[in-house]
Amino acid sequence: MGPALGVSATGAGLMRRRRMRWLRGTALGAAVLLTAAAGIGWAVYVKLSDNITPDEAAAAELRRYAKERPTALVKGAQNILLIGSDTRSGDGNGRYGRDGGTERSDTMILLHLAAGRRNATAVSLPRDLMVDVPGCRRPDGSRSQATFAMLNYAYQTGGPACAIRTVEKLTDIRIDHHVVVDFSGFKEMVDAVDGVEMCLKKPVNDKDAGLRLPAGRVTLDGEQALGYVRARKSLGNGSDTDRMERQQRFLGALVNKVRGDDVLLNPVKLYPVLDAATSSLTTDPALASLRGLYQLVRGLREIPTEEVRFLTVPRESYVYDANRDQLVEPEAEKLFARLRADQPVEVAKEDSRDSGANGGNSAAVHSDYPTGVPDSRPTEGSAAQSYDYGRYVSRGTPEDRTLAAAFAVPPSPTPAFPGNTAAEDFCG
Repeated sequence: MGPALGVSATGAGLMRRRRMRWLRGTALGAAVLLTAAAGIGWAVYVKLSDNITPDEAAAAELRRYAKERPTALVKGAQNILLIGSDTRSGDGNGRYGRDGGTERSDTMILLHLAAGRRNATAVSLPRDLMVDVPGCRRPDGSRSQATFAMLNYAYQTGGPACAIRTVEKLTDIRIDHHVVVDFSGFKEMVDAVDGVEMCLKKPVNDKDAGLRLPAGRVTLDGEQALGYVRARKSLGNGSDTDRMERQQRFLGALVNKVRGDDVLLNPVKLYPVLDAATSSLTTDPALASLRGLYQLVRGLREIPTEEVRFLTVPRESYVYDANRDQLVEPEAEKLFARLRADQPVEVAKEDSRDSGANGGNSAAVHSDYPTGVPDSRPTEGSAAQSYDYGRYVSRGTPEDRTLAAAFAVPPSPTPAFPGNTAAEDFCG
């Protein structure tokens, strides 16, 4: 019995030792895997952050003019100037035309993110809009003279800093951040989400844009998407307004695609999207990292698609040149005032757009103020002007109606401007 028990005890001890070695080995292996995963995660984070180019030059130039810039009015609201750069000097961009390395703002969008991220409004600014461009620092260090010119002249002359100062002068809205996206990055991001579905009313055959597409639902790859958002001659009526509306529809569809669970919740799909997106970006230093971008947009995923709006600033043909644009006032200022005060705007229905030669003139707007009653509007510098009429008049509470009666302004709905939301299905 003794030897048997001894053998049994020895066997049990051996098994315990083996089990302990196995547990220690498993724990060590798990620790190695976790460390490796953390290392890979950190490597991915560093790579994606390093993809983003910080625009130190623009930041330094804007600090030079800090005293003349508008003041942010609403805590938590953010305004970002998005610039689509058509520089042809970079890799992959040369095929779009010969260029000595200059940059032009093919697209410029003022993106307003409401405090609490309850809504987002993207306002397209025509590149041919005639504006006051301040004197700006050129890339070679020299300084340009202040002039009255097209909006894209500002970016071409002094880069993002000049574009920001010009837009701030135009709108009196403080630009908190800026993002520049180039051609190649745009294409790669569309390809990374496996294309974006659009609806075409007519077939498209445009040799210049490299487009040959059937009517109906089509999924555009990166190359086709770039041609679609930039084409002017073969799509619509050839106007810049029509092109901007097309860009807005595409961006709405892209937002829906990226926000879909098949992208955001799938690391295999999400990484290429982030890699393509970050590789194409030049931003102010505060955004030039994944952390900076995340802090800015983390609330966007909670915004319903119907609260993501794309508008075109109220504009019309410039009085001295039909090939240029000018703002329609007071409608444009009403839009800027709403954004400054972080007040919502609505998208006008399709039938409210002008169907004339300009292809949907963005001057159409539902006003806060009664037409034909100029005396009811607050005068400059008056106490009444300090009130945001849209906030008090449109809600219909007793306080609102009292204020409306006091200032002879009848209640009216939130102003609406031509555009669309990310929720719209243009094939529906």
